[in-house]
Amino acid sequence: MIRIRKASERGHFDHGWLNTYHTFSFADYHDEEFMGFRTLRVINEDRVREGRGFGTHGHRDMEIVSYVLEGGLAHRDNAGGNGVLTPGEVQRMSAGTGVMHSEANASATDPVHFLQIWIMPDQRGITPGYEQKRFAETERRGTLRVVASPDARDGSLKIHQDVTIYTTLLDQGQKVTHEFAPERYGWIQVARGEVEVNGVKLKAGDGAAISGEKSVTLSGTGAEALLFDLS
Repeated sequence: MIRIRKASERGHFDHGWLNTYHTFSFADYHDEEFMGFRTLRVINEDRVREGRGFGTHGHRDMEIVSYVLEGGLAHRDNAGGNGVLTPGEVQRMSAGTGVMHSEANASATDPVHFLQIWIMPDQRGITPGYEQKRFAETERRGTLRVVASPDARDGSLKIHQDVTIYTTLLDQGQKVTHEFAPERYGWIQVARGEVEVNGVKLKAGDGAAISGEKSVTLSGTGAEALLFDLS
């Protein structure tokens, strides 16, 4: 079964400096039908104006993945994480016992557009940690490239949950297929362009919950998408 979460139905807030869309319930947005999916708790699509950002604030017991689509996202935390995230890079912060961090647009002239993803960890109270890696376009084009996994396979980020995150860039005529093991679930998030999933058409910002499917085949033109394989 494929259940679509349309982009237009997400929670939306425009704070001037921040234009944000919430796929699942988050902060002041509450939707009983979309509290998360399996251990996937948050997918926020954020656009932050130049020179602005989120001041220092705290998290605990959450795996937080950031994925930049345009611009640069500056990150700093009290666990030693520090850097600017740009398109093609993926960042994982394990909040664990508690971490204080800030995120800001790294540019004084251009906006930043990114996805922030929260996944509930498989255990509480782990030591906070931070990773950031680049995955070249050639690694992601026309294939499903694993960018985060519980065993850090193929050079991916290590995530503390039984979730594997893939990303893909699709040009005209390109298709990718993912096979699900028994009792596995999926979530697809379209970051850019249009994607067809097992004949179902999705647009940028759309998501889709996958259950009871042996496999999914994605095709698109000028498209970018993330696929989550979940227990």
